[in-house]
Amino acid sequence: MASPSALDQIVKAYDIRGTVPDQLDVDVAYALGIGFAQFTKAQVVIVGRDMRPTGPELAEAFSRGLMEQGIDVIDIGLASTDLLYFAAGKLDAPGAMFTASHNPAQYNGIKLCLSGARPVGESSGLNDVKVFAQQVLDGTRPKPVARPGRTTERDLLSAFVDHVVSFIDPSALRPMRVVADTANGMGGLVVPAVFDRLPRLELEVMYGELDGSFPNHPADPLQSVNQRDLQARVSSGGFDIGLAFDGDADRVFVVDELGRGLSGSTTTGILATSMLRKFPGATILHNLICSRAVPEIIREHGGIPVRTKVGHSYIKQLMAETGAVFGGEHSAHYYFKDNYRADSGLIATMLMLEEMSRVGEPLSEIRRAYERYSLSGEINTQVDDPSHVIESVSAKFSAFPQDRVDGLTVDCGEWWFNLRPSNTEPLLRLNLEAPDRNQCDHRVAELLAAITSV
Repeated sequence: MASPSALDQIVKAYDIRGTVPDQLDVDVAYALGIGFAQFTKAQVVIVGRDMRPTGPELAEAFSRGLMEQGIDVIDIGLASTDLLYFAAGKLDAPGAMFTASHNPAQYNGIKLCLSGARPVGESSGLNDVKVFAQQVLDGTRPKPVARPGRTTERDLLSAFVDHVVSFIDPSALRPMRVVADTANGMGGLVVPAVFDRLPRLELEVMYGELDGSFPNHPADPLQSVNQRDLQARVSSGGFDIGLAFDGDADRVFVVDELGRGLSGSTTTGILATSMLRKFPGATILHNLICSRAVPEIIREHGGIPVRTKVGHSYIKQLMAETGAVFGGEHSAHYYFKDNYRADSGLIATMLMLEEMSRVGEPLSEIRRAYERYSLSGEINTQVDDPSHVIESVSAKFSAFPQDRVDGLTVDCGEWWFNLRPSNTEPLLRLNLEAPDRNQCDHRVAELLAAITSV
């Protein structure tokens, strides 16, 4: 059974992610089922899972907690996270997805959403779920209701594919060769199903077998080392584009025909251009570690850029408040108003292919207009006291404009940086951008020296 501190750690991760068995074990999953039932007071909850070996028993324990409180469970079985969000939107019911996304094989966890795929964040219900679940773990369990809920299995893959493809006109796609590295994750289920509806495209899937032990490489394409196989295959096979999906297939990273990866900022800029063509003058969200090029591009195409904190719960909430049609994160999460404001790597893929078809140029040429500065990428440094280090760095750069929207952001004129604490570890995350690579590397060295000298 998880200790209170372990449950605190799980909840801090926003998607209640933890290790097995030390954190998210069967007892915790059961307690979270009861806690989610008490919080939502729903009649029905949708439950899905990825291919990790612990998924079935954790999903079963969570569902058992729900049913003891009289809630019916719709079991959608193996699913990508964006399929779960689609189900929560289409069926207008809360959902729970058992996944640890890009984390190593020994991890598992749960992502929760409300009906309509609305987010459950730390300030919008996650702490309440935690309190209810902790009471169960402490032995204060509510009595089962007189009529327990029932489980119904439902296959929504075909309806999800219809939804994904509806974002484009498939007849407008030019013939292209596409290779997708699904890293033995849930992309192996959903990616071929979508491309079966796109007859002009030739798809090759790498590591498409569902295997939660990740025998080929980790399902974390944010780390460039995990894109090497894909990049090599794109180059050697003469493909027009490469796609790298994470473990639960809600994120996609793009590789051009020369085998070079696009940053999440570059992809956000391209997708924002596509969305503004469909919705002129619309509001577009971008998180604060995206390149400066992103708001520039949005304005140049007649849109209204809005800067946000990092994280899905903030972005989804702000999309609802502003009416934004699209939001992008540098970490390759892409959100769409017509996808219940949820993120989807597959919908992003459809729009990228449509934009490539419209322009009619290789992706290596298309990207040039969107890559105006040099980004450091996210650099993590372990520190004893993240808050103290942030204040020290803030004082060192006190001559420059600063904000605290999410961590510390400092605008140094030609260059800028953001320093944010991790939610779950004693780490500081540095993102920095400068006009060119030499200055970027120089400024990164300067910041890292400032961080480690405290």
